[in-house]
Amino acid sequence: MIDRLRAAGCVAAEEEADEILAAAPDDATLEAQVRRRERGEPLAWITGMMRFCGHTIHVDPGVYVPRFQTEELARRAATLLAAVPSGARAVDLCTGAGAVAVHLQSEAPGATVVALDIDHRAVACARRNGARAVVADLGAPLSSGAFDVVTAVAPYVPTDALRLLPADVQRYEPRRCLDGGGDGLDLVRRIVVTAARLLRPGGWLLVELGADQDRALSRALATSGFDGVHPWCDEDGDLRGLAARATDPVPSA
Repeated sequence: MIDRLRAAGCVAAEEEADEILAAAPDDATLEAQVRRRERGEPLAWITGMMRFCGHTIHVDPGVYVPRFQTEELARRAATLLAAVPSGARAVDLCTGAGAVAVHLQSEAPGATVVALDIDHRAVACARRNGARAVVADLGAPLSSGAFDVVTAVAPYVPTDALRLLPADVQRYEPRRCLDGGGDGLDLVRRIVVTAARLLRPGGWLLVELGADQDRALSRALATSGFDGVHPWCDEDGDLRGLAARATDPVPSA
């Protein structure tokens, strides 16, 4: 099996083989799962689960698979949420399988954490993982000025760059979870405006980004009343996300 997975392009073939073996109840299922992986279907869809920040997260077919790099956003957000003295509240927008929300609730058990997604399948999956999830377009049903932390892993790949993604990602994963529009920030800019409404003064927005999108987003953040902007990068020096603190909104002219 390892040789077959390696030949199919799986970088961590041995680890993936162990996960498939553990998930398959019989030889026939095992063979079917290996074939699915050879075709490029996400491993989490095949086994039905993955690990995220130490948590077992169920991932249903068709639901965006949480990425390893998102763990840094989840940990940073959890630290900020846990530092709120009392009555802490957080909302995870574009929650998908609810991985970030699950970690926030685990690290700040006294906090109220709400998860939102526009996709019914994603919300059902997030609820299965224990998240308090609601079907909604961003923060539409939520009260203004009621939250201390807003997190979002929105689609941020520029449309023209989708063709550069791995073939299996293009073939299987939902385009709506990847395509961020012309510069990749169409939905992220909406999230900035939404977060400015939802956050209390001094609250934090954390979003996942790439390339030089922190610079491209700076005007939207300033216009919406965010300061204290802190981007972070991975060990290779690539931008992975941004945290920004909410102040009073800048009055429009």
